[in-house]
Amino acid sequence: MPFVELPHSPHVPGVRPVRIHYRVVGRGGQWSSCMVGGVIGSIPFNRQVEAFGDQVRFVIPDRSGYGRSARWRKQMPTDFHQRAAEETLSVLTALGIEQAIFWGHSDGAVIATRIGLSAPTRCARLILEAFHFYRNKPNSRAFFEQFATHSEEIKEKAQKLLVMDHGEEQWKIVVQRNCRAWLRIATQSMRSANDLYDGRLSELRVPVTFVHGRCDPRTETGEIERAREALARAELRFIKAGRPTERITCLVPASP
Repeated sequence: MPFVELPHSPHVPGVRPVRIHYRVVGRGGQWSSCMVGGVIGSIPFNRQVEAFGDQVRFVIPDRSGYGRSARWRKQMPTDFHQRAAEETLSVLTALGIEQAIFWGHSDGAVIATRIGLSAPTRCARLILEAFHFYRNKPNSRAFFEQFATHSEEIKEKAQKLLVMDHGEEQWKIVVQRNCRAWLRIATQSMRSANDLYDGRLSELRVPVTFVHGRCDPRTETGEIERAREALARAELRFIKAGRPTERITCLVPASP
């Protein structure tokens, strides 16, 4: 089981060293894509790996606090996306990967975007799936409040995925910690701009493709439209009823 050991990580201050688990999948001849997961870690990427695995190799790290990586029980800071972005870059540096396509899902899409803003030369492309733009998500507040205290009420199918990724003893901690962080992020939006990128999304200079479900329950009205205003040149592919409206095999080129 492959691990890298980082001397430190901003995602878990005070822990030294930080042990990060990662997977390598695909039959392509070179490193070219880094998958950055959300709460349900790397499981949502299984179909992507199946579709593109003969073209590229994927590295899929578990960020600290998730999966099989270093565990911690402290409260998740509200700037965890930026901290996770820095940790992800450190993992790739440790693996000798200078540039990659970053495919992020949900929180992972925010992390990938933060990587694109802070280290554009490390990014060949960003593929942002189930993207978040707003800090405050009123339509999701009840969701976050419920599972911040009662994670056992998550649907059985989602529970099974969470157990697969984080383990029987850890998955509830992961869910509760994430929901509580999002509730505090929403509170912060009352004192700052209500976007997760501090008004900087339009500064992104790497190629971007959005892949988004038309009925994503965590998406606020107008949220994707705001992101598109900031990134007018970005490609947008909608998924309807759980299936792509068109083939997306062009999303991942053979090499960065």
